[in-house]
Amino acid sequence: MTTDLDAADEGELVRRVARGDRRAFDELYRRTAPWLEVRLRRRCADPDVVAEVLQDTYLTVWRAAGSFAGTAAKGRGGAAGSAVGWLWTIAAHRLVDAFRHRARRGRVPQVELMPSTAPAAEDEVLANRIGQELEQALLVLPPEVRAALRATVLDGLSTREASVLLGVPENTVKSRVRRARIALREALS
Repeated sequence: MTTDLDAADEGELVRRVARGDRRAFDELYRRTAPWLEVRLRRRCADPDVVAEVLQDTYLTVWRAAGSFAGTAAKGRGGAAGSAVGWLWTIAAHRLVDAFRHRARRGRVPQVELMPSTAPAAEDEVLANRIGQELEQALLVLPPEVRAALRATVLDGLSTREASVLLGVPENTVKSRVRRARIALREALS
């Protein structure tokens, strides 16, 4: 039975979790938690927040796997990639929620940047200007442009992953993200 789980891709594991398969959940966690923790640590230097986000993410996966399994069953193509994208989307949203919660309490965790790389403009804006100014600028963006920006910047998805998630061509994702960056630059300058 272990080899059966070893042969299953992440999409199949999520579908099994939706049916209440605890061993599939354990296997999904074993495969994805280290990778997910590394991605979260790149965005948050507070290990307590990262641990809390990981716990919330997998609790959500356990509870909401049926919602993924229903959508993945309709279009089996790329189910493993979309399962990993779905998992990262949950984690990214939980991380944003944790930042918002801490900001309301007056304790925003510092975002640790890699010392050898220059921060992206979006990272600087998100790290240094969390507040009403940024929220207002984001609210002015059309919903489809905001969704593309969220998928690629906040959720850290590649253009291809965002394309699958949003159901639009890759070039559409690229142009929407460009429009969002230009609009944010103008609104925040």
